[in-house]
Amino acid sequence: MLLLREQTTAVHGIERLIALQAQLARPPFIGLWSRLAAFRREQLVQLLLRREVVRAPFLRGTLHLVSARDYLALHPVIAPVLDAAMRSVLRARADALDLDRLVAEARAYFDEEPRTMDELRDHLAGRHADGDVRAMALAVRMRLPIVQVPAETPWGYPGTADFAPAASWLGKPLPDGGEPHALVRRYLASFGPATATDVQAWSGLTRVKDVLHALREQLCVFRDERGRELFDLPDAPRPPADTAAPPRFLPDYDNLLLAHDDRTRVIADEHRPRIVMSANLRILPTFLVDGFVAGTWTVERKKATAALVLDPFDALARAAREQLAEEGESLLRFVEEDASAFEVRFEKPGSAKTPAAPAKGGGSAKAPAARAKGGGSAKAPAAPAKSGGSAKAPAARAKGGGSAKAPAAPAKARVSRSR
Repeated sequence: MLLLREQTTAVHGIERLIALQAQLARPPFIGLWSRLAAFRREQLVQLLLRREVVRAPFLRGTLHLVSARDYLALHPVIAPVLDAAMRSVLRARADALDLDRLVAEARAYFDEEPRTMDELRDHLAGRHADGDVRAMALAVRMRLPIVQVPAETPWGYPGTADFAPAASWLGKPLPDGGEPHALVRRYLASFGPATATDVQAWSGLTRVKDVLHALREQLCVFRDERGRELFDLPDAPRPPADTAAPPRFLPDYDNLLLAHDDRTRVIADEHRPRIVMSANLRILPTFLVDGFVAGTWTVERKKATAALVLDPFDALARAAREQLAEEGESLLRFVEEDASAFEVRFEKPGSAKTPAAPAKGGGSAKAPAARAKGGGSAKAPAAPAKSGGSAKAPAARAKGGGSAKAPAAPAKARVSRSR
């Protein structure tokens, strides 16, 4: 949905992406704004308040926004992954816990009223004076299906949100167990063509090759230039690699950057360290040119003036700069809606400080030759598709970060407008 904003509901947009990573409250709103036509903040806030969408520990144990129906259907499938992740972190400390009793105790505590994880830790410390409170709290987070309680704030959640048991919050019990086949098909619908390693990196599932083998007759199978198998749904769009892709702004932790093990389909390896904060592995907000990550962005606010500051990796062509400025002003008006003046500023290419460590996952492997779903999150390989934009993306491109080469842009070039 990054190639052409779609006319659909916010809940359907979330389900198209399966879930939106949401360690911070604001990024999912921006991710939907970049993908849906006429999306407004209050649409998502109301979905949260009506409990049609929840924010909960989900894929890889991290907070995500996910529709209530998908949470109920898919959480049982990923529950073994969460349990395995908890045991991998705690190791022998997990063996010392009575997990079933602990989870029951925590469920009863949260059912009394929604509470924060800090309150849970204090509660556990009071009941288990000699216990490993941090280990117990992590076990509860990974073993007990819980959701965060939203509020009528601009981004749906306060800085520290309360948790409630998912079954109580949604008024429905979670089913026991689940087969991974439906989840794998959903992944391919959103992010294929993809390898078994891509699916595993995104989901944490084991034995993914066995699942793909069982589904093989229902899928299209391709080979890339390295001989790797890539799987996709037969009716999935696979537009040509030279289809134009418009500039787009992605939030922190966007799905496009985290949905594959091989990320060269959207960002060159040499640029990956520049989008990762090594201290906490935060994935910075980025912008796309021609379907590839071409730099990072941030918002600065001074009184009534909001500025969008773009740090490109390389020089940008004039057309790309103009399109980014137009799209960037629209982003500013969405994020800083109470501002009265707006400014888009381009820093000198390469001026941003490089974080010390690259993101986890995704090697230096070349981008698959069969990539077809370009700059979009729905179909993530390098080739973009439909509508709008900058220079054409070369069919075999893996290392690009921008459109056609241009003379270096001057530092701090500005495009300013008032309301």
